[in-house]
Amino acid sequence: MDLSTVIGLVLGVVALFVGMVMKGVTPDSLVNPAAILIIIFGTIASVAIAFPVSELKRVPKLFGILFKEQKSTSDADIIRMFSSWADVARREGLLSLEAKTGEIDDPFLKNGLGLAIDGQNADYIRDVLTEEVDAMEERHSVGSQIFSQAGTYAPTLGVLGAVVGLVAALKDLSDIDALGIAISAAFIATLLGIFTGYVLWHPFANKLKRKSSIEVRQKMMIIEGILSVLEGEAPRVIEQKLASYLSMEERRKLISDDSSGKGAGQVAEET
Repeated sequence: MDLSTVIGLVLGVVALFVGMVMKGVTPDSLVNPAAILIIIFGTIASVAIAFPVSELKRVPKLFGILFKEQKSTSDADIIRMFSSWADVARREGLLSLEAKTGEIDDPFLKNGLGLAIDGQNADYIRDVLTEEVDAMEERHSVGSQIFSQAGTYAPTLGVLGAVVGLVAALKDLSDIDALGIAISAAFIATLLGIFTGYVLWHPFANKLKRKSSIEVRQKMMIIEGILSVLEGEAPRVIEQKLASYLSMEERRKLISDDSSGKGAGQVAEET
């Protein structure tokens, strides 16, 4: 489970309800069927108009990505793995890595290593893998755009809901008490629109973008690792090259782990 998404969502809801109570507003004021209908179903309708069905079908999967922590090999372990492979390839030849392909779960890494073992040149491998990364990034971009557009529509629909509520409230000005209640209820639509837009949909879009960016960066590192092994570079050179993808803290941890005896060979066995 992605704790940051869950914690942020809980804090956002708590902040809304606590803030309402502190202002003297009862939480049951949010139970406004008309406002909910305009905001929720209006946002769904707007998104449905903006995107084809083939892309909207991925929304349930996108929620899964938002709330589940993606399991992947750490960048440091990938660097050690390529360092180990480079050592084996330099001593026994590139074909000796063919046995490793059966142990790889990542289809992208498996495909790239397979191309290298099959004798494809570096330019061809880079082109094929880069095209795959670009296609993946485009798919991810569509997913984040769905939530981003929802975040754009919801606040505006909140204003629309408030206008509808005010029109209904101003039809009868004879009862001032009832008028105040009607106006208050009208602005619930605005509240729901702003809340869902800026606490849910826009943050969801940003989370998808960040997760996509992390995955793209790791795949680019894998491409460089495969090409470095193909070109017969020394393990230490590969480590230094791929370490540029790490933060300074991660680099220090990598150096610390290597100096403590957890070398590339051990990591390769664990992988």
